[in-house]
Amino acid sequence: MQQNKTALITGASQGLGYQLAERLAQKGWNLIITARNPEELFSARKRLSEFTEILAIAGDVRDEIHLLDLVETIKVSKWKLDVVVNNASALGISPLKRILEHPVENLHVVFHTNIIAPISLLQKIKPLLNAGAKIINVSSDAAVEAYEAWGAYSGSKAGLDHITNILGKENPNYYFYSFDPGDMRTAMHQAAYPDEDISDRPQPKEYAVPALIELIESQLTNGRYTIHSFKKEVA
Repeated sequence: MQQNKTALITGASQGLGYQLAERLAQKGWNLIITARNPEELFSARKRLSEFTEILAIAGDVRDEIHLLDLVETIKVSKWKLDVVVNNASALGISPLKRILEHPVENLHVVFHTNIIAPISLLQKIKPLLNAGAKIINVSSDAAVEAYEAWGAYSGSKAGLDHITNILGKENPNYYFYSFDPGDMRTAMHQAAYPDEDISDRPQPKEYAVPALIELIESQLTNGRYTIHSFKKEVA
């Protein structure tokens, strides 16, 4: 019988996803983690297994078979989900391209990864959610600010924010949050600025993860939150 709380985190082999998984693992949560790179995911599972029970399923969130495999694995485990974090994201072309120069085939990748895949996953795992489960869709300040050359990513995250609001209205038995983690020292952020030194950016565990933990552990109303929503965690 499941006793510990359980979280599903996509894109959890590195960066924000991994550091959040590590913190939850240290708190005793059961975890289901996914990522595209099997070797990185295996390494993450090995490290996290020192703290808690881990299920790791490698695959691309755009792959419907991967999502179905994920659901079947959770069913077999007889776990129910208390938290789902849609963290897996696609940035787009690196270096970033202006909208009218952005290859259309890559637009499909970005919008599928950042909007369609989270919806598809939630459709499939809804029967596995505990009452009052929290769904956190990782967003960005680019969802609300008009940054030149960020159009593909920005548009997809703005759409995800709006979908999150609608999901909250349509599913009152659960909590739906979009979360902007701010600038972070991650592989994705480096890809956005391939020629820049981003060592001055904070690690996800410095501000974003503590804010996410507070979001998970609180009973806040549906909506959009940032690291600055949690003043005691952010200087």
